[in-house]
Amino acid sequence: MCNYNTVDTKLYAILGGTFDPIHYGHLHLANSLIKKLSLSKIIFMPNHIPPHRPQPKASAKQRVAMIKYAIENNALFAVDELELKKTTPSYTIETLKTIRKHITPEQPLAFIVGQDVLLTLSTWHQWQSLIDYCHLVICQRPGYHKDIREKQLLDWFTQHHTNKVSLLHQQPHGYIYPADIPVLSISATEIRQRCANGLQYNKLLPNAVHQYILQHHLYR
Repeated sequence: MCNYNTVDTKLYAILGGTFDPIHYGHLHLANSLIKKLSLSKIIFMPNHIPPHRPQPKASAKQRVAMIKYAIENNALFAVDELELKKTTPSYTIETLKTIRKHITPEQPLAFIVGQDVLLTLSTWHQWQSLIDYCHLVICQRPGYHKDIREKQLLDWFTQHHTNKVSLLHQQPHGYIYPADIPVLSISATEIRQRCANGLQYNKLLPNAVHQYILQHHLYR
């Protein structure tokens, strides 16, 4: 588990995902949020058994290695293997509860999700309790409609929505912030498919990650 005691009292954020593999889309998003939200750190948290998507192709060890190669030159990035130690599906609410036990009650914490995730958030385990432990930062993804059509989800979003970054720093949790950040149209699925078909994909991710994929014969 990441040593959260080393994180100062400024706002920091968790970016979860399978990272199968990590690519420039992830890194562009993280760098943009660091600037836009004045984050002290972004912590990449790879899933072990994601409950809402297909299982990763690369092993947990391989995905962590690729993340470490991708972020090794950025002091504002870190990786947490907390969810990889579980043998059950990775429910975000349980992860947030665990993290909260290791930080002060006053520590501002954000969890980053895509617009596509927001539109299906009501299918998540204890979804309405998420903001009892963190702020939610919603990032627009290409091809997804912005409108929330489910009334219960819309009411919840409207109640906790804010456009003020300052509130994310002043309170430890409780707000939903839509971040208007252009997201690169790169997907890990595309990279895996291109790799399997012998097509070029090296420009979609850091060279160190590309070399790792080649050396370990991943996604063939």
